Amino acid sequence: MSGKTRENVPISRRRTSRNNISRWACHVIGSVRHVAIGLSSVLALGSGAALAQGFGKEPIKPLPPNPALDTAKVELGRRLFNDPRFSDDGSTSCASCHVVAQGGADRGKRVSVGVRRQDGEANSPSILTAAYNFRQFWDGRSPSLEDQISHVLVDPRELASTWPAVIQRLSKDADLVNAVRAAYGEAPSQQNLSEAIAIYERSLPEASRFDRFLRDEKEAITAEERQGYEKFKSYGCVACHQGVNVGGNMFQRLGTLGDYFADRGAPVTRVDLGRFNVTGKESDRYVFKVPSLRNVALTAPYFHDGSVATLEAAIDAMFRYQLGRVASAEDQRLIARFLRTLTAQSLEKSAGNAP
Repeated sequence: MSGKTRENVPISRRRTSRNNISRWACHVIGSVRHVAIGLSSVLALGSGAALAQGFGKEPIKPLPPNPALDTAKVELGRRLFNDPRFSDDGSTSCASCHVVAQGGADRGKRVSVGVRRQDGEANSPSILTAAYNFRQFWDGRSPSLEDQISHVLVDPRELASTWPAVIQRLSKDADLVNAVRAAYGEAPSQQNLSEAIAIYERSLPEASRFDRFLRDEKEAITAEERQGYEKFKSYGCVACHQGVNVGGNMFQRLGTLGDYFADRGAPVTRVDLGRFNVTGKESDRYVFKVPSLRNVALTAPYFHDGSVATLEAAIDAMFRYQLGRVASAEDQRLIARFLRTLTAQSLEKSAGNAP
């Protein structure tokens, strides 16, 4: 201790200290509240979540094996996911904005391009482990993979279509109709088409080197990557990025400990309001679903607005706006090394990220 009494500390400094403590307390309380919101999703994972909980006290859990899925429905869903007839002008499919071979997002694009070459509102999140998100979309407006398809279908910037129009177009394709009948025993419908796409998306999660590490294959990651993981935990990143999906299971305000939007410089847009657009609650202004960090090394640019170009810059922004802390360049480099271990192994090899 310096020997200074409270009376010797200037009032302005005392107020600053109290304000900092209050802001940190709000961050912690908010995190607890949003974790509670995501609990139902964790429980809904059923046996997969129970399996993951058996791996010690680590805040991140390994991906469980994918559920047993009907292969005919998976293949049908794959076809539909890549079918541009879901769009009004025949130009755009789900795969146009979620490129599975490149991390499940639209790598390199701030926002994706939809029908009639229109820019979307938000950065496309990865679809590869969306099955483990407790809600879908940045603002969490959709409760399931099946439901989110309808949101995209009718969005005038994305597919700009309707279910009757899609079913009419697809019903002219005898081969596709036969595939639907083989998988479901009935003609194409909103229910079976959306379910097939969702089943395909549930087939996509793939383990990473870090999953092998969590399952006691300690040589699966390097010493530096292990150091990065320890830094990730000690700095508190796991308050929001934990569990099977390393995120995706709670909401959080962007700019909890700093004004992200003021510093960004660009005017605040509708999509920046986040969950406020869903609930209308002032407390949900600038609140977003915490994204999964699985495959994050492949999905630049980052954040809902796609305004951050590199993984390293995203890490620095999180320290400033979410943690209110300063980390050395070396610590941030190590954390980036760790985050690259979360890439699905088949994609890591093709991207040249393997150690």
